[in-house]
Amino acid sequence: MDIIQTFYDDLATQYDKLFLDWTATTKEQAALLDGLFGRFGFGRTASVLDCACGIGTQAIGLAALGYAVTGSDISEAELTEARSRAAANGVAIPFARADFRTLEEVFDQPFDIVIAMDNALPHMLTAEDLSAAIKSMVGRLKDGGLLVASIRDYDALLETKPPYSPPYIHDTAAGRRVSFQTWDWEGEHYRLVQYIIDDGATLQVSKFPCEYRAARRQELTALLTAHGCREVTWLFPEESGFYQPIVVAKK
Repeated sequence: MDIIQTFYDDLATQYDKLFLDWTATTKEQAALLDGLFGRFGFGRTASVLDCACGIGTQAIGLAALGYAVTGSDISEAELTEARSRAAANGVAIPFARADFRTLEEVFDQPFDIVIAMDNALPHMLTAEDLSAAIKSMVGRLKDGGLLVASIRDYDALLETKPPYSPPYIHDTAAGRRVSFQTWDWEGEHYRLVQYIIDDGATLQVSKFPCEYRAARRQELTALLTAHGCREVTWLFPEESGFYQPIVVAKK
């Protein structure tokens, strides 16, 4: 996990640059997740563990809606940023450093909902690590609870193995910002470099390397079922409104 922790530690103070308006995004994604939770029978009294919380993109928006949210992440730098942003947004969220393969080492209590959004699960670079992560997340759910995660559409991406992601181009007060990733594939793994280019009064280029393993939906479905989930549903962007496919699994 060293390359992953370093990636997010280094990216923490610039992560919000990946969005046109990070604050607006927290509200939009919270509204989408709120609707999804309601569809599966959970209201705003539900307890939520965001076990890949990053700088708080989903956790803060959900807490603002009234959910009892706990956040965890492997990156201490991102947790520092998340705590600051939660305070600035007037929400109280307990944050803890935790590897989502071993959540039981940090959290004794079960939750109604566990989420891991924004392509967090493919950071597991082996089938064994992915299995451990799913087992750990399901293990922190109450009976009848929901695991909600989003990933890239690797079933499609593995067919073509594109060398880069489409760029995001945002106009800012200082000029123009471009963010994109380059991808170097080796089998089901790919090494990426996240670029953030700020073309303002001066040109600033930041780059952050990382690695992913492309997990297919069938593999994730099988692991969720094997580790105690009795219902597994996949929702695609045209249905959910979210930018990545989402898996919802009920324990």
